[in-house]
Amino acid sequence: MAGRPREFDADDARDIAMRLFWSQGYDATSLNDLLSAMGLSKSSFYQTFESKLSLFESCLNRYREILVGTMTAGLANAPSAIEFINFAIVDVANDTSDPLGRRGCLMMNTATEFAQRDPGIARCVEAGIQATRDVFLEAITAAQAAGDIDSTARTEVLADYLVTIVSGLKTQVKAGASHDRIADIAKLTVVALQRMT
Repeated sequence: MAGRPREFDADDARDIAMRLFWSQGYDATSLNDLLSAMGLSKSSFYQTFESKLSLFESCLNRYREILVGTMTAGLANAPSAIEFINFAIVDVANDTSDPLGRRGCLMMNTATEFAQRDPGIARCVEAGIQATRDVFLEAITAAQAAGDIDSTARTEVLADYLVTIVSGLKTQVKAGASHDRIADIAKLTVVALQRMT
């Protein structure tokens, strides 16, 4: 006889958990916090997600999908690659006016919280950073082809540079930096990028 069908949407429940982890961090989010936010019993939770750690890995993968999907669409719809890069950096300043934006980046928060203490989580973080880097790499290559960035500049280094800058800016937003401070740093970054060789 088949078991009772689930009366909840696992993807929706996972997304609720992702937002909770993003706000509180992994260690500070208890199982009871998750059950309450997701509206699940313990049995439903373990049947669907196996463990808190397994759920967290799934949340990190989902976060990566959303982030990279948003970036890829942004690059595809931007008037030019350099304008996409400019927006991707300068737009971080807008996080300062959004309480949710003050959470920082889930990937970077996790890298700070976990370091290398769990191999599975480390792989998720690495995959997230690499996926972001790949979008920036595509944008930089296109900007070089258009003459907006020096074609002799080291493309991969510039992609790493952008990942580092965006991560740092998001961390500063989380720490309480003002809109103007973030915007000034972001604008300087774009100017510096176009002068790098």
